[in-house]
Amino acid sequence: MKFMKIGTKPDTFYTQDGSRILITDSPNDLVIRINNTSYHLHRSSLVPKCGLLRRLCTDSEESDSVTIELNDIPGGADAFELCAKFCYGITINLSAHNLVDALCASKFLRMSDSVEKGNLLPKLESFFHSCVLQGWKDSIVTLQSTAKLPEWCENLGIIRKCIDSIVEKILTPTAQVSWSHTYTRPGYQKRKHHSVPRDWWTEDISDLDLDLFRCIITAARSSFTLPPQLIGEALHVYTCRWLPYFKSKSHSGFSVKENEAALERHRRVVNTVVNMIPADKGSVSEGFLLRLVSIATYVGASLTTKTELIRKAGLQLEEATPADLLLPSQSSSHLHRYDTDLVAAVLDSFLMLWRRQSSAHISSNSQLLHSIRKVAKLIDSYLQAVAQDVHMPVPNFVSLAEAVPDIARESHDRLYKAINMYLKVHPEISKEEKKRLCRSLDCQKLSAEVRAHAVKNERMPLRTVVQALFFDQESSSKGVLSQAASQVLASRGKEMPADETSMMHKLHLGPAETASSIGKAKSMREGGSQRGEEKIRTSSDPRKLVRQGTGSERKYHASRDR
Repeated sequence: MKFMKIGTKPDTFYTQDGSRILITDSPNDLVIRINNTSYHLHRSSLVPKCGLLRRLCTDSEESDSVTIELNDIPGGADAFELCAKFCYGITINLSAHNLVDALCASKFLRMSDSVEKGNLLPKLESFFHSCVLQGWKDSIVTLQSTAKLPEWCENLGIIRKCIDSIVEKILTPTAQVSWSHTYTRPGYQKRKHHSVPRDWWTEDISDLDLDLFRCIITAARSSFTLPPQLIGEALHVYTCRWLPYFKSKSHSGFSVKENEAALERHRRVVNTVVNMIPADKGSVSEGFLLRLVSIATYVGASLTTKTELIRKAGLQLEEATPADLLLPSQSSSHLHRYDTDLVAAVLDSFLMLWRRQSSAHISSNSQLLHSIRKVAKLIDSYLQAVAQDVHMPVPNFVSLAEAVPDIARESHDRLYKAINMYLKVHPEISKEEKKRLCRSLDCQKLSAEVRAHAVKNERMPLRTVVQALFFDQESSSKGVLSQAASQVLASRGKEMPADETSMMHKLHLGPAETASSIGKAKSMREGGSQRGEEKIRTSSDPRKLVRQGTGSERKYHASRDR
């Protein structure tokens, strides 16, 4: 950081009863009052260099003591004291931290070259242009200090010049970046890097006020030279810097009661960041969007902001991980840990776009199928995670499971695991709720290994076990059920209610049937007989079809000529 030293005399100011007094042999004849502070000074030292004081002291006699109030001086008493010390030749040290106050105060006091050669204002302007604006951190610190005097800095062009300097450096090729900057990414310092990372500038500008940050990002984007991903990374760093619970994965981050002023600040950050997200898909990560929409709900962001976030999150839902979806529930009326409503809203947004593209043939069928199947696997993995929440309601779980279209699930193994986990964690749910849970489960899409597990699973409703047995028979080359599966069915059949027994008879899978009789269910289903077991055989005469039922001696002959 650059510094400038002006003057050679020692500092002889001291404070007495709220007044700042200079040790000197000459009596004081000028009193400057700034709010609650009084400065006892000398006209002979200040008036020649300060055009404002020269004008205010014109009508007074030289022998009289003059009192002037300067309550509206920019920078206050501290800035005025810097200017006063310069008039006495006392040493002052200037840097990016106090330059803005000194510049504005000297401009206010009219300490220009037209008043006296070698005055303070031109020295400060020279230091600003030749040193401060040439440095990276100096420009940022100076810009940050303009927040105290925005109107003065805007009129003097300080803000615009700082922003132009910062943007110019951001757009500089990384091979030419030689100035000091802050970069604290995990693991970066441990590796030897021969080049500066592309996002080297993001951490330093994250310290700026929101409006100044927005001005820099807007100016950088207008050059059309920065890729959208770099803009997105800058937004991510800024969000992490100003939303303290953004990176927190614990649910306690949302339980802290904040005052309205803090919530308002956070609302402004969320609304502004969302408006600056580039339209390009992938400019920010899906995890960032999901976390941001969760925080937007917590801080009470506008409906437009939340709707736009959900739309953006839906566009790239397939890029999310199950961990990205595990967002904490923020409703005080809900006991469950995870915000399934938010995930359902993002999924609905994705499906709306997917159906629109499918009907309009915007993308190839293979791409659309790959996309929907990837999302289905994501949702099923998410269901496995939220199933472990003891307070997760059945309707929330079911609605999310059933929201996925049938075509999206090639296999129902993941869905089965999620349902099985839910039943294991929630053993107290009713029989009807179990049926509702398994309603979206298609046993025909279960792998042989998972289907075998379902057959022996005591937690599953009997209807699901029966269906698993039926499709296990159908997929078997011999059409015979294993002895172990038959025993499971028989044991479960002892406690079957009437409606389940009726269903099993319809499938010809009575609870007391032997393995061989159960194995014939496939033939019975294909033959379509109404009672008893039937065998289908074709007559040796190709013109005739002979159908013989074991439960009746009647034979029907159908001639092809008929």
